[in-house]
Amino acid sequence: MNEVSAYIGLNMTEVNSSRILFLAKHFGTVETLYSSPYSAISVFDEELAKKICKIREKKEPEEEIKKTKEQGIKIVTINDLNYPEYLKTIPDPPIALYIKGEITEKDRLAIAIVGSRVFTEYGKKACEMFTEGLVGLGFTIVSGMAKGIDTIAHRSCLSKNGRTIAVLGSGLDVIYPKENKGIFDEICKNGACVSEFPLGTLPEKDNFPRRNRIISGLSLGCVVVEAKERSGALITARLALEQGREVFAVPGEITKETSKGTNRLIKDGCKMVCDVMDIVEELRHIVEIK
Repeated sequence: MNEVSAYIGLNMTEVNSSRILFLAKHFGTVETLYSSPYSAISVFDEELAKKICKIREKKEPEEEIKKTKEQGIKIVTINDLNYPEYLKTIPDPPIALYIKGEITEKDRLAIAIVGSRVFTEYGKKACEMFTEGLVGLGFTIVSGMAKGIDTIAHRSCLSKNGRTIAVLGSGLDVIYPKENKGIFDEICKNGACVSEFPLGTLPEKDNFPRRNRIISGLSLGCVVVEAKERSGALITARLALEQGREVFAVPGEITKETSKGTNRLIKDGCKMVCDVMDIVEELRHIVEIK
């Protein structure tokens, strides 16, 4: 059992990553935690102990590594030199990240653009304007490849030959939504599609808040274009704030449902942005922008 296999096995338990990292420190290494007997692990976490024993019995990490290689997917663990630097700084970084495509040094300059699945023509135009402007300044665009604003952000980025990263709430072999198979393939050629979920994981509802922390974690800041009051984009904004990232909101018409979430963010103190330079000015103290 090596470190990579241990991380993959522990990740397959789907137990909170911060809990696993805490226990790994107690046991000394992830290999020791993963290979310890049920009796030793169950003292701290009975559920984790049961899951580890089940995964070890079926030799699932070895099979997972084989499948990912066959599909051109890399698994980067948190101790790997290629693990995204900014993602390490969040409170609960994924211990293993599945990557199809490439995350490069250029992607350190990244902005998340998220919004509602149901959007207006105004939201579409605003998303395209901010995406294209940021790409022109060398930013990588991060989003969730969901219907609506996410997809518009990815497409706008690709149309300008920019780099983009899509974070999925499913395994990388379970593309969701299905109609985004074409854009998934394009993103893999011009950036990366990533997920912390093992192959075969379906896009269950509870996966998306976990996915959202990675969207914000890979980025210097998060732009919310349009969002209803209960939009998942607002979860991403909240997580970004908890991670110490900048949150930007595009103002919207007060009579539109799709503007209630973004206007609330502005009312609560998030930065209102009307053009790309509003974002740039807020980030100059963090990185040098051309």
